Amino acid sequence: MNDNLKKQIPLRLSPKLYAAIAAWAEDDFRSVNGQIEYLLTECVKQRKKNGAYVGSEIDKPIELDIE
Repeated sequence: MNDNLKKQIPLRLSPKLYAAIAAWAEDDFRSVNGQIEYLLTECVKQRKKNGAYVGSEIDKPIELDIE
């Protein structure tokens, strides 16, 4: 298997979350897929910083009005 190939995964998002990501992607001149990939990459980078979580509350659920 070639590790350079991007993996395809099904992803289910609420309509409000999709709309928020789509608007953000448009602001950043990215596709929705590109924006999701960018956001996930940034989250992984933050988590790997200093070999630990960035914040002690990173895994606590937050209240968002996007569901």
